Amino acid sequence: MKIAVASGKGGTGKTTVSVSLALASPKPVTFVDCDVEEPNAHIFLKPRISGREKFYLTVPEVIEDRCTYCGKCRDICQFNAITVFGQTIMAFADMCHSCGGCFLVCEEKALKEARREIGTVEWGTTSEEIKFFQAAIRIGEAMASPLIKVVKKRAEESPLVIFDAPPGTSCPVINTVRDADYVLLVTEPTPFGLHDLKLAAAVMKELGLPFGVILNKAGLGFDAVNRWCDENTIPIHMEIPFSRQVASSYARGIPIINAVDGLGEKFAKLLEELEK
Repeated sequence: MKIAVASGKGGTGKTTVSVSLALASPKPVTFVDCDVEEPNAHIFLKPRISGREKFYLTVPEVIEDRCTYCGKCRDICQFNAITVFGQTIMAFADMCHSCGGCFLVCEEKALKEARREIGTVEWGTTSEEIKFFQAAIRIGEAMASPLIKVVKKRAEESPLVIFDAPPGTSCPVINTVRDADYVLLVTEPTPFGLHDLKLAAAVMKELGLPFGVILNKAGLGFDAVNRWCDENTIPIHMEIPFSRQVASSYARGIPIINAVDGLGEKFAKLLEELEK
């Protein structure tokens, strides 16, 4: 079973939930941190990193003495990564999405394959024998989606695979959740939390993915999230109370199921419900 944990906004407790699910599972788990711009699940799971590998995108490099400046490569590129004007051609590697279209249309073979580093993938095992994978995007790199695809492909299969998605509703989130069996949307009982939950729920419906909600920091007095979920028949699987104990354990890098009595059992029960 593949479970993706996502959120419409940052700071709702998405990583808190995904880490808790992994630790509560009685079955072997593979944990994949897909928040490649700011991976932080390792702070709580503390894996022993056993491997590390850099990954690259294939980008075009111009062989000018072969180029006839026909402009076919420019015309096929949706991202303006190649431009041709007069007797000048320029390729911009940082804008390339590595689709390969330019190589296919160049009859003169005036483009050769070059590489652009996009980031690093790491893997290891935690003390609980959780298989752990994470990726970190190269500083200055604008495209997270290719690296997310790489770390998901690199991750090993297990009876339970948990994807810790990046926040928001953009392409990196879609690439994380699209092949999940179920998506948990973590939100908080605030106007901002409700606004961004609506956006995330709309994306899941568009993708045709089954999903439910985890309400973190429950008890703040804003009950519009509960009402909206009821009105739209969206299940709230769990409410994590707003408490100093939760915040303190998080600040010290301690998983909340190891700090708050009863939460481990609740997460284990949630996994049973999702499997059914």
